[in-house]
Amino acid sequence: MVLVVVLTRPEGGGGSKEGGEVFLQAAGESGPDPFTESTANDDAPEPGTASPSVAPSPSKTGAQVTRGVDGAAPGLYGGTQKVASCDVEQQVKVLQAAPDKNRAFASVQDIEPSAVPGYLRGLTPVTLRMDTRVTNHGYRDGEANAYQAVLQAGTAVLVDDRGVPRVRCACGNPLLPPVAQEDPRQTGKAWPGYRASDVVVVEPSEKPVKEFVMVDPENGDWFERPAGDTGDGDKKTDPPKDASESPCPPGSDSCPTSPGDTTSEPAPDDPTSRPGEDPATSEPPPDDPATSEPPPDDPGTEPAPEDPPGSPDSQSAPQPPAPDTEAPQEPGAGTGQPGAPAFG
Repeated sequence: MVLVVVLTRPEGGGGSKEGGEVFLQAAGESGPDPFTESTANDDAPEPGTASPSVAPSPSKTGAQVTRGVDGAAPGLYGGTQKVASCDVEQQVKVLQAAPDKNRAFASVQDIEPSAVPGYLRGLTPVTLRMDTRVTNHGYRDGEANAYQAVLQAGTAVLVDDRGVPRVRCACGNPLLPPVAQEDPRQTGKAWPGYRASDVVVVEPSEKPVKEFVMVDPENGDWFERPAGDTGDGDKKTDPPKDASESPCPPGSDSCPTSPGDTTSEPAPDDPTSRPGEDPATSEPPPDDPATSEPPPDDPGTEPAPEDPPGSPDSQSAPQPPAPDTEAPQEPGAGTGQPGAPAFG
């Protein structure tokens, strides 16, 4: 399910909404002030293969409105069956070896430092399939420092049982949901295919997720991964009934996986096709006067039965203005259609 999320209030530990900077972080880069060394699995899918391809769609609502996706949505996350995108045990090991970092990590997630190992083992390793907005945290001067970031599709993360990203594996940084920025400014080098209008926010699912329905971006295979599992419990499954490989990204009116959107596009073409057909029907009207001349000549002869077909033709003559009157109605209907797919 695709939602619309208005980022209007800051959350604890998420940084100030006045900062204004949003850092673009490529999938394979550790970024500034990493908590730990990378624990991302080198066998994870390449970033470029995980990013959905969609046509550009201008944002009509401004930078403060971001499209959201439910954390339990099938196909939101990707990966390789039986392979974890992150080494959870290595993440536990490096944090336990650095008590100050472990304490800072725990403070972000609002847990006790002693609870960090169990917390990490309860998360699920996945790969982002869409550029995703988060609150990232670097480690500097003994503390966690929050900043707003966009993580590239293909980034290995650990998600909680509501489907929300909690750890970025390339740097071990703790993650939180994003915070609104007044007049946000993008910082960092954009990757090929990046569009600000395509960035999403993961919304926590209403209920705890028992199994994440994931897709392998390299071969298109679908599989289920139990929450908190590192791949051993993966099992193959069928694609969702809607045949969509992922929640429709922003710009849903151009989303190639949504047949409803492609059929809605011809709707504005229909009024143009109707006037195109009207001139064809307007050709018989000049024949009608010709057929109207014989009736006075032969009232009881064969031309009389020809008049009935002629009469509808004569009725078709006033029809051209009728579609002209319908024309203003159809733009009204057309304006209603783009509104629907805009919010999924």
